[in-house]
Amino acid sequence: MNINDLTLKQKISQMFITGFVGTSFRFSKHFTELVKNGLGGVIFFSYNIESEKQIKKLILDISQTASIPMFYSIDQEGGRVERTEKIHNGKKYLSANLAYRMGLSYLQNQIKEIALELKSYGFNMNFAPVLDVNTNQNNPIIGERAFSSNTDEVIAASNVVIKEYEKYGIITVGKHFPGHGAASADSHKTLPVIDLSKEDLKEQHIKPFAEAIKIGIPAIMAAHVLYPNLEETQTPASISKKIINDLLINELGFNGVIITDDMEMNGIKGFTRLEACIKAINAGVNMFIFRDTTKDIYNLINELEKAVNDGIIKEIDINNSLEKIIKLKRQYGIIQ
Repeated sequence: MNINDLTLKQKISQMFITGFVGTSFRFSKHFTELVKNGLGGVIFFSYNIESEKQIKKLILDISQTASIPMFYSIDQEGGRVERTEKIHNGKKYLSANLAYRMGLSYLQNQIKEIALELKSYGFNMNFAPVLDVNTNQNNPIIGERAFSSNTDEVIAASNVVIKEYEKYGIITVGKHFPGHGAASADSHKTLPVIDLSKEDLKEQHIKPFAEAIKIGIPAIMAAHVLYPNLEETQTPASISKKIINDLLINELGFNGVIITDDMEMNGIKGFTRLEACIKAINAGVNMFIFRDTTKDIYNLINELEKAVNDGIIKEIDINNSLEKIIKLKRQYGIIQ
């Protein structure tokens, strides 16, 4: 596949990972249209997964409808964040923290089991591992999702996890850059502020991402969190040029795919969808997650196309994202 063969609308569609409510996508008209028009990926939640047979058939049906092969993605961390409860009649896997405390070999075996299960259903991308260092014990959103409150332990655990998923062809997405572990608020509900110095952030929270980049993590998710000592304006990390372009790409040398956390979360609600996406693209972000494909999301792609035609977004930035997305899809055999 050559990016020059795609229309501008298809290119922008490739930058979206969206979902739908229910166990069949056919009831979501706008999702179905996007799949036909070049959607980049799908995100699945618990309400999409009823049984092993059903999820396999659902992914197969979507792939047969898609004009361009897609990322089939899920948040399957283990513990609290596990989307296959209906298949297993409850949670099957330990949380990242508990699995790590059982020892690295236990953790490695659990990741092998998750990877093989996901692969058998048709998934090729997992929004894991959590690279956050849980330094705030009252953190309402990270907690046991983090391997540890110690930076070196998070690095040791995540190295094992990234390499294990790689063996089985599952794309890992390290999250939530530049670190959500010191937050005292939940970015699903509001915009958290982490007022640590750049030195403290680098030494404790950014280091696991830097190490993951060194061992070749293919994708990173950016957080809807304010870091006043990294970005002086009221701009969340997920759409900040200083944090995405200057820090993640230039300083840390990351050249993989950069994905935002879900754009429907309240942490990003200070901006309209269009404003947030324009700022994110200009910052160096490559893909957006929207948990539900509403008419507004369908129209958003048209609005972004207009923004490119009006010169508000540079087409070279769209092409740069496309090159990274296509390269990752080739690397994992999603497209030939």
